[in-house]
Amino acid sequence: MQNLCINIPNREYEIKIEKGILKNSGKFIKELTKPCKVAIVTDSNVAPLYSQALISSLEESGFSSVLITVPPGEGSKSLKTLSTLYDKMLDFGITRSDLIIALGGGIVGDLTGFCAATLLRGVPFVQIPTTLLAQIDSSVGGKVAVNLPHGKNLVGTFYQPKLVLIDPLCLDTLSDEIFSDGMAEAIKYGVILDEKLFEKIEATPSRATISKIIDDVIYRCCELKKMVVEEDELDTGRRMILNFGHTFGHAIEKKYNFSGYSHGQAVAAGMVMAVQYGEHAGITPLGTSSRIKALVESFGLPSDAKIDKSSLLDAVKVDKKGEGNLVTLVLPEKIGKAVLKPTEKEKVWIW
Repeated sequence: MQNLCINIPNREYEIKIEKGILKNSGKFIKELTKPCKVAIVTDSNVAPLYSQALISSLEESGFSSVLITVPPGEGSKSLKTLSTLYDKMLDFGITRSDLIIALGGGIVGDLTGFCAATLLRGVPFVQIPTTLLAQIDSSVGGKVAVNLPHGKNLVGTFYQPKLVLIDPLCLDTLSDEIFSDGMAEAIKYGVILDEKLFEKIEATPSRATISKIIDDVIYRCCELKKMVVEEDELDTGRRMILNFGHTFGHAIEKKYNFSGYSHGQAVAAGMVMAVQYGEHAGITPLGTSSRIKALVESFGLPSDAKIDKSSLLDAVKVDKKGEGNLVTLVLPEKIGKAVLKPTEKEKVWIW
């Protein structure tokens, strides 16, 4: 088993990575809290695959649980779905001494985490991510949110989990498309923080090859995020570097009403766009975008998206990284090192 501890004062928690850990999850959760009521939130794709193993493990450790299933997809990250979760959990009798578990990908994790943060002014929760994207990124660091028609993640907060349990075996049931979504975030970490990680991914540019070392990739990505989150929990400084590709990516998602491009696909295209912008601005060495473009395409991810200037500017205007007429772009100085570049919103366009 590989372990990491997120050391945020008064909110420390462990990330445990091990094949097969899902079926033993009750044992590790019991180390955190005495047996209590547990509300499990998942989606209708994940429920048939993993919910029974989790429920059985919880029951063996003395917990009672209720399974709440939401539809898959970005549409569930809404205030309407959130209200449904509140009602079902209160009907179950959840209190602040009980527990909520997010079992699924990033959408389930974000939605469930925000529910846990706000229900009864805070109920403890555990992340059990089942997609690569969630395992290496969204389940770690405490960002939780839902979407609004105006844009992505506009209603949210920071609420750290009590525990993150990562089972790489869950990746075996992912489609190639969902697996590649996670690879977009892995590539992101390499571009902004770790040239060796980027080169390792370049050397294994397919699902078949990288799956042989995926445990190490997961651990390294979580380790990199741990370093950044511990330095800047509330995303006001250094942590903003993790938004590389996301300003453009969120604009793409919004343009296509959160259905034309998955999050990973939008981030992949957004990274290439951001690096092209960096090259144009003289911050990023010429040729860097071609290298990143080739890598995202090797995993079947898009390297561009049809988005017009007005759509991009509409999204940038409500970007959470904005301040007045400025938005902070994340631009690589080289592979493995990136900088934060405040930019006039009206100038976030180079084509």
